[in-house]
Amino acid sequence: MKKSIATIIATSLGFGFAPVAPGTFGTAFGLICYVALAYGYGVVDSGGYSSSLDIVLIGLIIFCTAIGTWSATVMERYWGHDNGKIVIDETIGVWITILCVPFSWINVLLAFILFRFFDILKPLGVRAIDDKMHSPFSVMLDDIVAGIYAAIVMQVAVYAMNESLIF
Repeated sequence: MKKSIATIIATSLGFGFAPVAPGTFGTAFGLICYVALAYGYGVVDSGGYSSSLDIVLIGLIIFCTAIGTWSATVMERYWGHDNGKIVIDETIGVWITILCVPFSWINVLLAFILFRFFDILKPLGVRAIDDKMHSPFSVMLDDIVAGIYAAIVMQVAVYAMNESLIF
């Protein structure tokens, strides 16, 4: 039972089982969740911003980081350290990227591209996090940092596109 629950969490409801580019599918899952929440908060049709949506995202980021670390710990016994099927970290990373950004389909696409860029290339010490820490939390942390880097660029891009910054 514990392994089954950990598998569901670690793979972001199975998106991590994609035969190619599972991290990309984990990122897509995160954005699907975001868009569903945005519909729920009515910002998709209005193209606006909802601080309530951001509060929910922050809660999800914190909660999913905790359960994602737990699931990475459990699944490490079966799949090894930072197996490609573990994509909950990508889901969380893209939520960080899109946090405090007005909803638009362009912003959703930009968040996807920016997060994948930072996640794949792992610049500015992101790669060193997992290499040096080598723990279940480091599986999560490298994508959290990639999400923060992508969020910084996202905020600059939103500002450059003359949308209002949330901060």
